[in-house]
Amino acid sequence: IYLRGIKCVQIPTSYLAAVDSSTGGKTAVDLPAGKNLAGAFHMPSLVICDTDCFKTLSKETFEDGVAESIKHGLIADADFFRFMLENDITENIEEVVRRNVEIKTSFVLGDEKDTGKRQMLNFGHTIGHAAEKVSNFALTHGHAVAIGMALVLRAQEKLGIGEAGMTEKLLAALKKYDLPSECPYSAEQLMSAALQDKKRTGDKINLVCLEKPGKAFLKPMNMEELEDIIRLGLE
Repeated sequence: IYLRGIKCVQIPTSYLAAVDSSTGGKTAVDLPAGKNLAGAFHMPSLVICDTDCFKTLSKETFEDGVAESIKHGLIADADFFRFMLENDITENIEEVVRRNVEIKTSFVLGDEKDTGKRQMLNFGHTIGHAAEKVSNFALTHGHAVAIGMALVLRAQEKLGIGEAGMTEKLLAALKKYDLPSECPYSAEQLMSAALQDKKRTGDKINLVCLEKPGKAFLKPMNMEELEDIIRLGLE
């Protein structure tokens, strides 16, 4: 926003920024009304990442980025998701960051303004952002996204959408990295926050669902259907 957009260099020092926000060109701040409501699309001129910075992070802060990595594997690369489940990502951190950036870039290219394919990156975010808002942002982003992914897959499985057993695989990954899978808030609280979601158009919203690990799709629905998904995911 500053000077209608100045050239900027992103130097992510957290794992979350390295694998997510530093490369997408979304710049925004939270408002009392909701998450990321004031901002613009403005790509950085350069991104520089020193992975040694991650060694200074608290466990919880590092975990925030892991949630986004799990998301990337689930929506685009089943082998990468399996790798994270079976290995210690800190021992292969540069390659892991590189693969995250490759996956994110593959969605951003050709859909910079988030009107089509790029929306797949929002897996777990519709409910996750709502949980963040309800917590007054005490719940950190990655932990909220972990909860959002778990709720969506639980609801999917109950509705017979997508490959069976995906919830179990996600829960195993979340448990390995000490990420939450249960939501402390009610369906009413989450829906009240979701009504302010910037991805909503009138009474419609695209919810990201999984066909199978590594393949996501957009499921258009009205807000009443979203509330049903939230209730099923909470049960």
